[in-house]
Amino acid sequence: MSQLPPVEKFSTQGGVKIYRLPMMVFPGFIGYSYLLLNAGVPTLVDCGSGIGDSNDHLLAGIQAVADTFGEKIGLKDIQHILITHGHIDHFGGTAFMMEQTGAKVGIHELDRRVLTAYEERVIMATKDLRVYLERAGMSHEERKSMMDMYGFAKKNISSITVDFSLDEDVFFEGMQFVHVPGHCPGQVAIIIDEVMLSADHILSRTTPHQAPESITHYTGLGHYKDSLRKIEKIDGIELALGGHEDPIYNFYERVREIRASHERKLNRVFDIIKDAGHPVTIREVTRLMYPDKSGYDTLLALEEAGAHIEYLYQHGLISVANLHQVEDEDNPALQYVTT
Repeated sequence: MSQLPPVEKFSTQGGVKIYRLPMMVFPGFIGYSYLLLNAGVPTLVDCGSGIGDSNDHLLAGIQAVADTFGEKIGLKDIQHILITHGHIDHFGGTAFMMEQTGAKVGIHELDRRVLTAYEERVIMATKDLRVYLERAGMSHEERKSMMDMYGFAKKNISSITVDFSLDEDVFFEGMQFVHVPGHCPGQVAIIIDEVMLSADHILSRTTPHQAPESITHYTGLGHYKDSLRKIEKIDGIELALGGHEDPIYNFYERVREIRASHERKLNRVFDIIKDAGHPVTIREVTRLMYPDKSGYDTLLALEEAGAHIEYLYQHGLISVANLHQVEDEDNPALQYVTT
């Protein structure tokens, strides 16, 4: 089992104290919440997944801020909870933390319904994913396995109230919100002086996961690449703190690395389709790109490959070869060739 790293403290040039609180958000997968002091009222950014020991880890992290760093902070002092985006490893513990703190909750409007109409969102997202898996060329047995895994982590969460939106046109308690869709529709980065809380938009080692816009609006590689260009134009970022992995001290270089990684993936997908010698499905491309994936990682790989195929299709570099089948059947697997 992975061991949690210690709580870490970061300070901005303007005197804001940022405490990084580790949690095991999924088995073997560490995520971070951030406790902000001296940025208006005490504020918690993200709440982990609420799965397993995630809530206990978050409470222990807040207690460590008091015990280890001498801050006079308790749960009831936290007045705002900001959710960077609507993925369960960032918002799943929100209802629990609302009960513990009584804090008001904010999220970007494009992810608001994930929190306020969670049950509806799960049904709609499940339907869209099922359609995608059919179009990707998954067998009935594979689709059932994927859908079972997709639905497992989404149990035991219910809708909650959202009190305000994270509007990028408004400065809030000394914070600037930057809407950076792609990885998630309502993903925001939070700028505090020279520090950016980059959530899952920029990570230190991993190229953040992409899913096709055909599953969820405002995701997709096109939106993500636009967001990379947008955030790269912001001057003065000396440190980025992500929702996972390590602090990023070479922020602008890391943005360029992520962009280059996606260009390599696009070239790889194009070459696979070009060299296949016959029309290929998303499932076939995924097997060649990620031959060793299994379990839930297979679903992530299908989404990642599909996002890059979608981008190539949107930009006219590949086309659908089985148009007659698409016209005649309800939802056949799409077969791609290079244009």
